[in-house]
Amino acid sequence: MHMITELTRMWLTRSTKPFLFKKEYDQELPFSDCDGLGLYVHIPFCRSICSFCPYCKTLYSEEACSRYIDALIREIHLAGSQIPGKKIVTSLYFGGGTPALAADRIKEIIDAIQEHFIITQGIGIELHPENITPRTLHILKEAGITKLSIGIQSFQEKFQKLLGRTGADMDSLKAALSQVPFETVSMDFIFALPSQTFGDLKADVDAAFEAGANHVALYPFIDFTFTDSVLPSMGKKEKRRLLDQITRYCLETGCTRSSIWTFAREKHASYSSMTRDNFLGFGCSAATLLRDQFKINTFSVEEYIRRIDQKKMPTALTLRFTPRQRMIYYLFWTAYSTRVDPRDFEAFFGVPLKKMYGLELRLARLLGFAEEKDGVYSMTLKGAFYYHYYENFYTLSYIDRMWGLLRKEAFPEQMEL
Repeated sequence: MHMITELTRMWLTRSTKPFLFKKEYDQELPFSDCDGLGLYVHIPFCRSICSFCPYCKTLYSEEACSRYIDALIREIHLAGSQIPGKKIVTSLYFGGGTPALAADRIKEIIDAIQEHFIITQGIGIELHPENITPRTLHILKEAGITKLSIGIQSFQEKFQKLLGRTGADMDSLKAALSQVPFETVSMDFIFALPSQTFGDLKADVDAAFEAGANHVALYPFIDFTFTDSVLPSMGKKEKRRLLDQITRYCLETGCTRSSIWTFAREKHASYSSMTRDNFLGFGCSAATLLRDQFKINTFSVEEYIRRIDQKKMPTALTLRFTPRQRMIYYLFWTAYSTRVDPRDFEAFFGVPLKKMYGLELRLARLLGFAEEKDGVYSMTLKGAFYYHYYENFYTLSYIDRMWGLLRKEAFPEQMEL
């Protein structure tokens, strides 16, 4: 896997130079001129730890969570106060962990952000099914939340047991969501679980829409090396057939494909913290992507708080992009939406897409991975599967290695990818 991603990186960046992350940080972040800037806030606390989850998380305690939120708000002010006035941003997403464990302080966090930023496209938050109660939903809505992402994983008992999850009460879920409406209600599911069939996935998608969702996300199961999961991976052919079947089903029932793994029943429904040109991340493990650099904060809650107490940025590692590296990062995550518009690429980089990657675009069309219409490139079903297939290599070669290191060391010296 490492060899595949290494060769791809060298080809697309036209260089043998690796992605080099160093233990350095900028006290001032150059985001004032970034268009299409998004925001992300990470809250790492959970009541229990799911064996398959790779994200930065820690067991909840009221005292630790309170200290962390205090530090988080200080980090927001530390970054936001660097420019005069308020910066216009697209969206704000809360992830975790289980952010709803801090539901009573979400408004305080949003208020701090709104002292420095104007949010134009809504605020989303990830929730555990146990969080879907009228009381919690009212608190979140009054705080300014407009989008929900509920981590169902599967409604079916056989898969819940495999994942070590408790079942979601459909009646309670539906009743709470009908009492407190939101612009987007997305439900997340894992596909490519052992023995999972199209019928299993179809039943989950149907149940989601019946329970009040207007958006679903079908994320592939990825076996991270540092998790405790022992589930076997599904074979390539079986996985492709399953992805193609559920994609066709969602499209045939009137859904719009909004990304590789997400489908919206209503046009306005959207939920994606990934497909943004630039973003600022707040909290431990949060990443920041700017014009010429990528940063990731320390994974250690205690070291994060210590850095903030010193009025320093909590960055653990920083990558300074070469121009080609930044282009590849841009294209990889833009393609997540299943479409790439050359006009957007040229506006961002000041150079035509075909001049930089004309050969690759022709190959993508010849191999049946993409189609071109009105100058815009869109993925075919085949292209979407192979994007997913390569993304699995990317995740295990890059993200798995980086997160695995950061889970062990709060501030590693450097990392080459």
